[in-house]
Amino acid sequence: MTSLRYQRLYVNIDHVATVRQARGGTEPDPVAAATLCERAGADGITAHLREDRRHIHDADIQQLAATVTTALNLECAATEEMLRLAEALRPAAVTLVPERREEITTEGGLDVMRATDQLREAVGRLKRAGVRTSLFIDPEEAAVRAAHALGSDAIELHTGQYAHAPSDARTLRALADAAALASSLGMAVHAGHGLSVRNVGPVAAIPEIEELNIGHALVGRAIFIGLAEAVREIRQAMDEAREADRF
Repeated sequence: MTSLRYQRLYVNIDHVATVRQARGGTEPDPVAAATLCERAGADGITAHLREDRRHIHDADIQQLAATVTTALNLECAATEEMLRLAEALRPAAVTLVPERREEITTEGGLDVMRATDQLREAVGRLKRAGVRTSLFIDPEEAAVRAAHALGSDAIELHTGQYAHAPSDARTLRALADAAALASSLGMAVHAGHGLSVRNVGPVAAIPEIEELNIGHALVGRAIFIGLAEAVREIRQAMDEAREADRF
């Protein structure tokens, strides 16, 4: 199976806002960062509006919705507040993610086997609003099948286990198997969490994964080489992995 099909890069700008919130004020501006990322070759912008507003704020999302020229992917929990916002703004996509106040960052996928009623309602509401839906899940067969049953357009595979143990072949195989299953069921496959220019290659090479969401490591890399160059660097790593056709 060929892996030459183009793979989209969505840049998650949350941690530009994290730096801003360290001191308050307006700098650095995540909306300006999004524009720079688009100019450098990003195919879309991802932003997670958390319940506690620890980094991205409502005003950021409003401005992103008005200024992003590629595609805006809103990450949020499946709460009434967030669903109403998504219905009003109608971003290109909404990725529903789990959220706990005490976590530093998203620690795992949605519990798609238990929260079925809540997630089915959320997916239905978003679809009726004309918004493409994705569920952030762990790379497990049961989770993929549950996401399909909920009617989601796409899944985003949580790559955290792989990022923590990239030399463990089982973590990559789990992603590849989950991606193949989801694709066979007719869902689009995305992936993200903990990916960097050093470890992105094997994940980017999985042919069924058509979109990667990369944020924290890219923003960190930008401290050393600049944001635009960090986008171009990860883009090149992804393209080279696709061309290598590892799977």
